[in-house]
Amino acid sequence: MDKLRSTLKQFVRDWSEDGKAERDLCYEPMKSALEGSFEGRDRQTIRVLVPGAGLGRLAYDVAKLGFACQGNEFSHYMLLSSYLILNRTESIGEHTIYPYIHSFSNIPSKEALLRPVNIPDVLPDLPPGSDFSLVAGDFEEVYGAEATDVSEPHAGQWDAVLTCFFIDTAKNIVNYLRVIHRILAPGGVWINLGPLLWHFENNSTNDPSIELDLEEVKALVRRMGFRLSDERTIETSYTSNDQSMLGYIYKAAFWKATKESEST
Repeated sequence: MDKLRSTLKQFVRDWSEDGKAERDLCYEPMKSALEGSFEGRDRQTIRVLVPGAGLGRLAYDVAKLGFACQGNEFSHYMLLSSYLILNRTESIGEHTIYPYIHSFSNIPSKEALLRPVNIPDVLPDLPPGSDFSLVAGDFEEVYGAEATDVSEPHAGQWDAVLTCFFIDTAKNIVNYLRVIHRILAPGGVWINLGPLLWHFENNSTNDPSIELDLEEVKALVRRMGFRLSDERTIETSYTSNDQSMLGYIYKAAFWKATKESEST
Protein backbone atom coordinates (compact mmCIF):
# COMPACT_ATOMS: atom_id res chain seq x y z
CA MET A 1 0.00 0.00 0.00
CA ASP A 2 2.90 2.37 0.70
CA LYS A 3 4.15 2.01 -2.87
CA LEU A 4 0.66 2.65 -4.22
CA ARG A 5 0.32 5.82 -2.14
CA SER A 6 3.76 6.94 -3.26
CA THR A 7 2.88 6.37 -6.92
CA LEU A 8 -0.31 8.42 -6.65
CA LYS A 9 1.65 11.31 -5.16
CA GLN A 10 4.20 10.97 -7.95
CA PHE A 11 1.35 11.43 -10.43
CA VAL A 12 0.57 14.74 -8.73
CA ARG A 13 4.20 15.85 -8.78
CA ASP A 14 4.97 14.89 -12.37
CA TRP A 15 1.74 15.13 -14.32
CA SER A 16 -0.68 17.60 -12.72
CA GLU A 17 -1.17 21.35 -12.42
CA ASP A 18 -1.10 20.88 -8.65
CA GLY A 19 2.50 19.69 -8.87
CA LYS A 20 3.77 22.39 -11.22
CA ALA A 21 5.31 24.66 -8.58
CA GLU A 22 7.23 21.81 -6.97
CA ARG A 23 8.17 20.41 -10.37
CA ASP A 24 9.47 23.73 -11.62
CA LEU A 25 11.74 24.17 -8.59
CA CYS A 26 13.51 20.93 -9.50
CA TYR A 27 13.26 20.47 -13.24
CA GLU A 28 13.66 24.02 -14.55
CA PRO A 29 17.21 24.55 -13.17
CA MET A 30 18.23 21.17 -14.55
CA LYS A 31 16.81 21.85 -18.00
CA SER A 32 18.37 25.32 -18.03
CA ALA A 33 21.79 23.89 -17.17
CA LEU A 34 21.38 21.25 -19.88
CA GLU A 35 20.44 23.79 -22.54
CA GLY A 36 23.31 26.06 -21.51
CA SER A 37 25.80 23.22 -21.81
CA PHE A 38 25.02 22.53 -25.47
CA GLU A 39 24.27 25.94 -26.97
CA GLY A 40 24.67 26.04 -30.73
CA ARG A 41 24.66 22.26 -31.15
CA ASP A 42 22.11 20.07 -32.87
CA ARG A 43 20.05 18.80 -29.94
CA GLN A 44 18.94 15.69 -31.80
CA THR A 45 22.55 14.49 -31.65
CA ILE A 46 22.90 15.10 -27.89
CA ARG A 47 22.17 11.91 -25.93
CA VAL A 48 20.76 12.49 -22.45
CA LEU A 49 20.17 9.81 -19.81
CA VAL A 50 17.78 10.26 -16.87
CA PRO A 51 18.29 7.49 -14.27
CA GLY A 52 15.56 7.09 -11.68
CA ALA A 53 13.10 8.55 -14.16
CA GLY A 54 10.04 7.76 -12.04
CA LEU A 55 6.91 8.61 -14.00
CA GLY A 56 8.99 10.06 -16.81
CA ARG A 57 8.15 13.77 -16.74
CA LEU A 58 11.72 15.07 -16.60
CA ALA A 59 12.82 12.69 -19.35
CA TYR A 60 9.79 13.68 -21.43
CA ASP A 61 10.48 17.39 -20.92
CA VAL A 62 14.09 16.88 -22.04
CA ALA A 63 12.90 15.08 -25.18
CA LYS A 64 10.38 17.88 -25.75
CA LEU A 65 13.31 20.31 -25.82
CA GLY A 66 14.67 18.36 -28.80
CA PHE A 67 17.34 16.23 -27.13
CA ALA A 68 17.66 12.48 -27.65
CA CYS A 69 16.60 11.26 -24.22
CA GLN A 70 16.36 7.93 -22.45
CA GLY A 71 14.87 7.41 -19.01
CA ASN A 72 15.74 4.48 -16.78
CA GLU A 73 13.50 3.17 -14.00
CA PHE A 74 13.52 0.10 -11.76
CA SER A 75 10.13 0.22 -10.01
CA HIS A 76 7.31 -1.73 -11.65
CA TYR A 77 4.83 0.70 -10.12
CA MET A 78 6.53 3.61 -11.84
CA LEU A 79 7.01 1.78 -15.13
CA LEU A 80 3.38 0.71 -15.45
CA SER A 81 2.12 4.12 -14.39
CA SER A 82 4.37 6.01 -16.80
CA TYR A 83 3.24 3.66 -19.59
CA LEU A 84 -0.36 4.71 -18.91
CA ILE A 85 0.46 8.39 -19.17
CA LEU A 86 2.92 8.26 -22.05
CA ASN A 87 1.26 5.63 -24.23
CA ARG A 88 -2.40 5.30 -23.27
CA THR A 89 -3.51 8.89 -22.77
CA GLU A 90 -5.36 10.84 -25.43
CA SER A 91 -6.36 14.11 -23.76
CA ILE A 92 -5.35 16.53 -21.03
CA GLY A 93 -6.96 15.71 -17.69
CA GLU A 94 -8.24 12.38 -18.98
CA HIS A 95 -7.68 10.58 -15.67
CA THR A 96 -8.92 11.57 -12.20
CA ILE A 97 -7.18 10.29 -9.09
CA TYR A 98 -7.69 10.82 -5.36
CA PRO A 99 -4.11 10.77 -4.05
CA TYR A 100 -4.79 11.89 -0.47
CA ILE A 101 -7.66 9.61 0.48
CA HIS A 102 -5.40 6.97 2.05
CA SER A 103 -4.10 9.09 4.94
CA PHE A 104 -6.12 10.83 7.64
CA SER A 105 -3.28 12.62 9.44
CA ASN A 106 -2.80 16.40 9.20
CA ILE A 107 -5.85 16.86 6.96
CA PRO A 108 -7.62 20.21 7.50
CA SER A 109 -10.99 19.17 6.05
CA LYS A 110 -12.92 16.42 4.29
CA GLU A 111 -12.68 18.46 1.11
CA ALA A 112 -8.89 18.27 1.32
CA LEU A 113 -9.03 14.53 1.99
CA LEU A 114 -11.32 13.85 -0.97
CA ARG A 115 -9.71 16.35 -3.33
CA PRO A 116 -9.53 15.03 -6.91
CA VAL A 117 -6.52 15.63 -9.12
CA ASN A 118 -6.74 15.48 -12.90
CA ILE A 119 -3.84 14.10 -14.92
CA PRO A 120 -2.02 14.73 -17.14
CA ASP A 121 -1.64 18.52 -17.37
CA VAL A 122 -0.13 18.20 -20.85
CA LEU A 123 -0.69 15.74 -23.67
CA PRO A 124 2.61 13.83 -23.82
CA ASP A 125 3.19 13.95 -27.56
CA LEU A 126 6.43 14.50 -29.42
CA PRO A 127 7.13 15.61 -33.00
CA PRO A 128 8.06 13.01 -35.64
CA GLY A 129 11.68 12.00 -35.49
CA SER A 130 12.01 12.49 -31.74
CA ASP A 131 14.29 10.09 -29.89
CA PHE A 132 12.67 9.23 -26.55
CA SER A 133 12.65 5.94 -24.68
CA LEU A 134 12.29 4.39 -21.23
CA VAL A 135 14.40 1.41 -20.20
CA ALA A 136 13.38 -0.90 -17.36
CA GLY A 137 16.01 -2.23 -14.99
CA ASP A 138 18.51 -1.49 -12.26
CA PHE A 139 20.77 1.45 -13.15
CA GLU A 140 24.00 -0.33 -12.26
CA GLU A 141 23.02 -3.51 -14.08
CA VAL A 142 21.80 -1.80 -17.25
CA TYR A 143 24.53 0.82 -17.62
CA GLY A 144 27.32 -0.45 -15.40
CA ALA A 145 29.04 -2.95 -17.66
CA GLU A 146 32.74 -2.52 -18.25
CA ALA A 147 33.84 -0.81 -21.43
CA THR A 148 35.12 -4.13 -22.79
CA ASP A 149 31.66 -5.73 -22.50
CA VAL A 150 30.26 -5.42 -26.02
CA SER A 151 26.81 -6.55 -24.87
CA GLU A 152 26.31 -3.23 -23.03
CA PRO A 153 28.11 -0.60 -25.12
CA HIS A 154 27.29 2.46 -23.01
CA ALA A 155 30.83 3.56 -22.17
CA GLY A 156 31.42 7.09 -23.45
CA GLN A 157 28.11 7.13 -25.31
CA TRP A 158 26.14 9.72 -23.31
CA ASP A 159 26.58 13.47 -23.54
CA ALA A 160 24.62 14.26 -20.38
CA VAL A 161 23.23 12.50 -17.33
CA LEU A 162 20.47 14.13 -15.26
CA THR A 163 19.81 12.81 -11.75
CA CYS A 164 16.95 14.24 -9.68
CA PHE A 165 16.43 12.86 -6.15
CA PHE A 166 18.38 9.81 -7.27
CA ILE A 167 21.93 9.43 -5.97
CA ASP A 168 20.81 8.70 -2.40
CA THR A 169 19.10 5.52 -3.63
CA ALA A 170 22.55 3.93 -3.90
CA LYS A 171 23.79 1.24 -1.55
CA ASN A 172 27.27 2.27 -2.63
CA ILE A 173 27.51 5.79 -4.03
CA VAL A 174 30.98 4.98 -5.40
CA ASN A 175 29.41 2.54 -7.86
CA TYR A 176 26.90 5.13 -9.06
CA LEU A 177 29.63 7.69 -9.64
CA ARG A 178 31.80 5.20 -11.50
CA VAL A 179 28.94 4.28 -13.81
CA ILE A 180 28.03 7.92 -14.48
CA HIS A 181 31.65 8.80 -15.23
CA ARG A 182 32.15 5.75 -17.45
CA ILE A 183 29.09 6.27 -19.64
CA LEU A 184 29.69 9.98 -20.22
CA ALA A 185 31.63 11.09 -23.27
CA PRO A 186 34.71 13.26 -22.66
CA GLY A 187 33.43 16.73 -21.82
CA GLY A 188 30.00 15.33 -21.00
CA VAL A 189 28.00 16.81 -18.14
CA TRP A 190 26.25 15.35 -15.12
CA ILE A 191 23.55 17.60 -13.69
CA ASN A 192 22.35 16.65 -10.21
CA LEU A 193 19.66 17.86 -7.84
CA GLY A 194 18.64 16.18 -4.62
CA PRO A 195 19.20 15.53 -0.93
CA LEU A 196 21.17 12.77 0.75
CA LEU A 197 18.36 10.77 2.32
CA TRP A 198 20.25 7.50 2.07
CA HIS A 199 17.62 4.86 1.32
CA PHE A 200 19.53 1.92 2.76
CA GLU A 201 20.57 3.50 6.05
CA ASN A 202 19.23 1.39 8.93
CA ASN A 203 17.70 -1.09 6.49
CA SER A 204 16.13 -4.18 8.04
CA THR A 205 18.22 -6.63 5.99
CA ASN A 206 21.50 -5.31 7.43
CA ASP A 207 23.01 -5.19 3.95
CA PRO A 208 26.17 -3.06 3.96
CA SER A 209 25.73 0.44 2.58
CA ILE A 210 27.72 3.67 2.41
CA GLU A 211 26.33 6.97 3.69
CA LEU A 212 28.49 10.05 3.06
CA ASP A 213 27.93 13.70 3.88
CA LEU A 214 27.65 16.28 1.12
CA GLU A 215 31.26 17.45 1.29
CA GLU A 216 32.46 13.86 1.11
CA VAL A 217 30.26 13.22 -1.94
CA LYS A 218 31.63 16.31 -3.70
CA ALA A 219 35.21 15.35 -2.88
CA LEU A 220 34.55 11.90 -4.33
CA VAL A 221 33.01 13.43 -7.46
CA ARG A 222 36.15 15.50 -8.02
CA ARG A 223 38.38 12.49 -7.34
CA MET A 224 36.47 10.56 -10.01
CA GLY A 225 37.57 13.08 -12.63
CA PHE A 226 34.76 15.64 -12.66
CA ARG A 227 34.96 19.42 -12.46
CA LEU A 228 32.11 20.83 -10.38
CA SER A 229 30.40 24.11 -11.23
CA ASP A 230 27.16 25.96 -10.51
CA GLU A 231 27.04 24.52 -6.99
CA ARG A 232 24.07 25.77 -4.98
CA THR A 233 21.27 24.78 -2.66
CA ILE A 234 17.66 24.67 -3.83
CA GLU A 235 14.93 24.46 -1.22
CA THR A 236 12.09 22.26 -2.42
CA SER A 237 9.47 19.81 -1.26
CA TYR A 238 8.93 16.36 -2.74
CA THR A 239 5.49 14.90 -3.51
CA SER A 240 4.03 17.33 -0.99
CA ASN A 241 0.36 17.99 -0.31
CA ASP A 242 -0.03 21.76 -0.34
CA GLN A 243 -3.20 21.48 1.75
CA SER A 244 -1.66 19.34 4.47
CA MET A 245 -1.02 20.65 7.98
CA LEU A 246 2.50 19.19 7.76
CA GLY A 247 5.21 19.77 5.19
CA TYR A 248 8.87 18.95 4.66
CA ILE A 249 11.43 21.09 2.85
CA TYR A 250 14.66 19.64 1.46
CA LYS A 251 17.76 21.77 1.07
CA ALA A 252 18.68 19.93 -2.10
CA ALA A 253 22.19 20.07 -3.54
CA PHE A 254 22.48 21.22 -7.15
CA TRP A 255 25.57 20.99 -9.31
CA LYS A 256 26.87 20.52 -12.81
CA ALA A 257 29.84 18.16 -13.11
CA THR A 258 31.90 18.04 -16.30
CA LYS A 259 33.89 14.92 -17.15
CA GLU A 260 37.52 15.99 -17.48
CA SER A 261 39.58 12.83 -17.05
CA GLU A 262 39.45 9.12 -16.43
CA SER A 263 38.44 8.20 -12.89
CA THR A 264 41.05 7.18 -10.35
